[in-house]
Amino acid sequence: MEKRSNGDRVFTVINYTFFAIFTLLCVFPFYYLFIQTISSNDLSARGLVTWYPKDIHITNYTKVLEIKGLGHAALVSIGRTAIGTVLTVLGSAFLGFLFTKRKMWGRRFWYRFVVITLYFNAGIIPWYIIMMNLQMTNNYLAYILPSIISPFYVILIKTFIESLPEALQESAELDGAGIMTLFTRIVFPLITPIAATTAIFSAVAQWNSFIDTVFLMTDTKFHTLQYVLLKYLNESNSLAAIIRSQGTANVDLTNLQTPNSIRTTVSMIVVIPILLVYPFFQRYFVKGILIGSVKG
Repeated sequence: MEKRSNGDRVFTVINYTFFAIFTLLCVFPFYYLFIQTISSNDLSARGLVTWYPKDIHITNYTKVLEIKGLGHAALVSIGRTAIGTVLTVLGSAFLGFLFTKRKMWGRRFWYRFVVITLYFNAGIIPWYIIMMNLQMTNNYLAYILPSIISPFYVILIKTFIESLPEALQESAELDGAGIMTLFTRIVFPLITPIAATTAIFSAVAQWNSFIDTVFLMTDTKFHTLQYVLLKYLNESNSLAAIIRSQGTANVDLTNLQTPNSIRTTVSMIVVIPILLVYPFFQRYFVKGILIGSVKG
């Protein structure tokens, strides 16, 4: 084994210490939010819960999950995240694949036309007018169709595909494979890392989005979980009073709902799903970004 110098050991210790502290700083906000939701609501409201939970209970979750409309909003968010992510990955991957084909008509023009939209856009008002004219108000498709093609994902996938050996596609074409066969049977199975990376980006964006709901959805049946969270955060005082009024006889202060308990619990409910999904794609995330960012 190679002998390490004292300088190498010191560097390793400092390196590990720095990243350990950085990791703790990233994790602590989620941990702090979680312990607030399972601790005594009275102690939490007075700022007495900091490092570890006190008087543990799960009443906050059971009460918040009983709030009217929360379950339906969760289904809307799950649906738009699942459908939107699949279609975004497929649409962006296919367009990125087409941009690698030299025989595509106007390839350079269309690629630059897509890329330029990363830097320039018309703004909120023209976007709203277009969506309204396309009858996308109070329409579930407004969550799906506009995000099918993402210029950023197209660039990532195109760069990744260009790093693959061209002989694979050429041999398939000699055997009579068409564009769709090349994409579905040759290219797409090989771009799993970058496809998973774009899936993470898309899923997080879809799950956290609420601006489109604010502008386009007046019907409550199309409200997403994030939008409902926004309303509940703004109305946490009145919401806590409503929950307390639903039978507060002989209830101790530990389980009595407060504005702080409502805010932290609803926030945690929204954060948990994406935290559970991310670890399954993490191993693809790093590989996809590294290979997709550097050709060769």
